Parts: sequence; C-alpha cells; structure tokens
Amino acid sequence: MTEEILIEAEHVSKKFCRSLKRSLWYGVRDILGGGMSNGLPGADTAGVVLPPLRRDEFWALSDISFRVRRGECLGLIGHNGAGKSTLLKILNGLLRPDTGRITMRGRVGALIELNAGFNPILTGRENVFHQAALLGFSAAETRASFDDIVDFSEIGEFIDMPVQNYSSGMKVRLGFAVAAQMQPDVLLIDEVLAVGDVGFRSKCLARIGDLLKTSACVFVSHSMPQVARIATEILHLHHGSTTALTRNISQGMDSYYSGFKSAEQSATGSGQVQIVEVTGTSGVATASRGEQLTVEWNADIRIAVTTTFFAGTDSATIQLLIWNQEVVPVVEVLGSAFRRVPISPDESGACRVSATIAGLQLNSGRYYVSVIVLSPDGMTSYAQVDQAIELRVSSNHGSGSSVLWAGDWAVETATR
Repeated sequence: MTEEILIEAEHVSKKFCRSLKRSLWYGVRDILGGGMSNGLPGADTAGVVLPPLRRDEFWALSDISFRVRRGECLGLIGHNGAGKSTLLKILNGLLRPDTGRITMRGRVGALIELNAGFNPILTGRENVFHQAALLGFSAAETRASFDDIVDFSEIGEFIDMPVQNYSSGMKVRLGFAVAAQMQPDVLLIDEVLAVGDVGFRSKCLARIGDLLKTSACVFVSHSMPQVARIATEILHLHHGSTTALTRNISQGMDSYYSGFKSAEQSATGSGQVQIVEVTGTSGVATASRGEQLTVEWNADIRIAVTTTFFAGTDSATIQLLIWNQEVVPVVEVLGSAFRRVPISPDESGACRVSATIAGLQLNSGRYYVSVIVLSPDGMTSYAQVDQAIELRVSSNHGSGSSVLWAGDWAVETATR
C-alpha cells in the first residue's frame, strides 16, 4: 500500500490573462472554436510544446509533473506568485489545466483558503457538516467524528456561534480540524497554518504526520522548518516552472533560498568601538566583509576581526553569531569556558582577534556571521555587524536541519 500513487500530475500547464476584457473575449473565441491561432510561441519544455500565447497571456504553470504516494508529503515551495496556489487549486478541481492531466485517487481534503467552503451566516456546527459533505463524507460519518473535530479545533464554546464572528485563527482551526479528522486519502494544505498560534501549528504538523501513515499530502508553506519537518520530497516552483524536484530536503530548501537576494549588512551599537574589518578563511578560500565564503561540511573556518577603540573605552568582549536564512541563530561562538572573549586595544587603539571553528557541523545552505562587541559586563552593545560574512556550506546530507552532529551510538540488546 505504501507504493500506491494517490496524486499524479503529468505535464500540467495553466495560463492566465492579465486583462479581464481580453480574457472574456478569448473565452468566447475559444468556445466558438476560433481561439489560440495567433500569438507568441509557447515554451518547449522537455519536449512538451505548449500552445501559443495571445496578447496579455502568460503561463502561471508550465509543464509540471510529479507523483505523491500514500505515506508521502510533497513540500510545495516558491516565492509569491510562483504558481503554488494555482497548482493546489488544479489538484482540488477548482481550476482546469490548459494542458496535461491530473489524477487524484480517493477522497480529497483541502484547506486552501480560510473562507473556502464556509457559510458566514451558519454556525460552526452547521459548517462542520457542510464542509464534511463537500469532502464527500456522509452525515453519519460526520456525526461519528464531530466530537473529535471540536476537540481538535479547541473552539467548543464557540461552535454554535456564526462563523462570520470567528477570527482568522478560529476559522483555520475549524477548517483544519474538519479536513484532518475526517481522514481523507489526499490532504491539500496551503499557507494557512501561518495564521494559527505556535501551539496549534505544532499540533497540526503532528496530525499531518499521523495522516501520512494512510494519506498523501501536498503542503504549501514559506516556512522551511515546517516543510523540513514533514516533507518527504520538495517541489520548488519559480515563475511557474519546476526549479527542483528532489527528495534531498536540504537541496530543495537551498534551491528556494537561492532565489532571494542575499541579506544586507547592518551596523549598530553605541559607537565606542568600530568594527573595521572582518575576514573569513577555510582552506584556500578567503572572503572579506560582505563577501561569501564557500565551506565544505566538517571543514575548519577562521574568522578574523579588526576593531578600533575610541577614547574612554579600554576594554570590551567579543563573540560571533551564525544565523540561518530563517533569521534564527544556530551557532554562538564564545571563548573558553563558554564565555565572551575579553579584548583591549593596543597603543594605536586597534585590536585584532580571530576565532577558529574546528569541524563546522552546519548542514548545506547559506548562513550569515554576525560580529558583536559588548561592554565587559555585557550590558551595552559597543558595535555589531550583521551579515559580515556569508557562509555557503555544501553537504550531501538531506535532512533539512541546520546542524549535523555525530553522536556516540551504542547498539544495546533488550533483556527478556
């Protein structure tokens, strides 16, 4: 059963028109059989020639193919406007592809838009039955699962209140609870969990993990930690085309991040100390402040910092922070005994220090080094430069985690 294909997309393409008037006119011409005879040539992708485009038309999706089996989750990622929601609506039957074919097997549960399927003047209770009916479930099946749906949504005291009075978070809770508790064969989830609070998001991700035992899932999110947690494969879309389709989660996430502009430097602090220069080295590779340093996984790196102390300041402490692209600190580099390193100027007011990190355990991806100079008591920031050095780490590990660590494992036999 684990090899059963529940979702299959074969060379799917979808075009839209930027002009509403032309879109209506093209629709009339197509119905009458006179459309698509003139226009721009279509893209030739992997031997698939798309129909020609007319004025103001564009391909929102271009030759998309993938399969999702029972027990798998496809993480669908890409920038805003990449075609993710369009593809999800095609999978859910809300839109028809212009070319290609979609095959869906089993009952489909979809959480694509917050208000999709909800009648605002009906109560939460009534909408549960209405939503479940749209998913193909009988009233008897819904009644059997109703208490579990309400318990999961955690809005029991408001279940008989009209949905139009619900907050966005309450709608997400109820919508996800119906889609997840009815145990569909296929679950489609757009970027809606971002509205929920942290506790509910964690609860939803855990529920998705349970559903994957018997379901197939397509999960759209801009949160790479969420994608890495549940996705077994990543499809990265860029302007409607497939940039990456891989089971290497780190590789897929790196493809997503590479489409964005690198983070820009920022300098803050009281100004009592100035960070003049930052350099990074790893093997023969070298990078100056604002540049990228390519690092192999488990390689040594060295960060050197030159500072200038101004009058009245004769001592400080220094540390490094390494951030991932989600702007989450993943490594804090301190001195011996895990304390900030004390520094002081020479006669010219300058100070140069360096930190060596042996065997960098960061997974593949891009990271940013921040240099922080503080007062001796750590209460005042004298100087801080963020994104001083960009680290480009290459690794063949595909978990999507930021840090790799080799534990001291032992195989133990249980005593019976």
